[in-house]
Amino acid sequence: MRDRDNSMIASLPMYDFPATAPALDAVWAGVAERLRAAGVDAPATLTRGVDLPTVWRAPDLLLGQTCGYPYRHGLQDLVEIVATPAFGFEGCEGATHVSFLVVRRDDPRAELTEFRGARAAINGYDSNTGMNLLRARVAPLAERRPFFERVVVTGAHVASLAAVAAGEADIAAVDCVTFGLVARDEPQRLEGLRKLGRTPSAPCLPFITSLKLPPELRAQVRKILFEAFAAPELAPAWMRLGIVGLETMPADAYGRIDELEARAAELGYPQLA
Repeated sequence: MRDRDNSMIASLPMYDFPATAPALDAVWAGVAERLRAAGVDAPATLTRGVDLPTVWRAPDLLLGQTCGYPYRHGLQDLVEIVATPAFGFEGCEGATHVSFLVVRRDDPRAELTEFRGARAAINGYDSNTGMNLLRARVAPLAERRPFFERVVVTGAHVASLAAVAAGEADIAAVDCVTFGLVARDEPQRLEGLRKLGRTPSAPCLPFITSLKLPPELRAQVRKILFEAFAAPELAPAWMRLGIVGLETMPADAYGRIDELEARAAELGYPQLA
């Protein structure tokens, strides 16, 4: 897990697409340069290609990004939230976002209720935007029984889009940030698809750092991340990522995820099915 030349790692994997990778690298280079100037042995490059739970739990994680669902289910005692990004895409408000319900354009069904017995695609059962928000949207309609005929796990939001487009699934919940980035950079992925509706909102995916690091270092990471966001030379990179602001959102704001989960359970729909 450790960088060959440094004792700490940085990983920003959640929106690391071909079109955004150079901007992520530029942002990290700006952050790392400022950290090193402050005496922090920051890694020169981002860590990629490593299992996400392993990265999130690494005691030497200097800066990372996680989904809110795993944060609330196992990471709270391991990481500290550094900041929450605010995105400029449709469906984002401040540092919150929704998922869009995506179906095929030629599917005649106009309401979510009509998708009872359909096949749903999700990126993973540990995803807030792919699973938890969809479950929250479906729970009032489920009548305490399975709603979908089958749930297909694709591993990624872009793969869920592909599954719906290919007819392997009928509907997917895709977070509005991914949808916005794909619409801008790879619009061909959305050919033959349309938005049916949207889910409730929840906080965006937080930037995190390991609680194993000293408190003064964690505070320095937060300070420098905000400084890097304000740096004029990094503005094009932040814009390319769709990030229009950083917010200091309290950790308990992510309790919204638990509330949606608990409400689904109260309605007799504890598991997306």
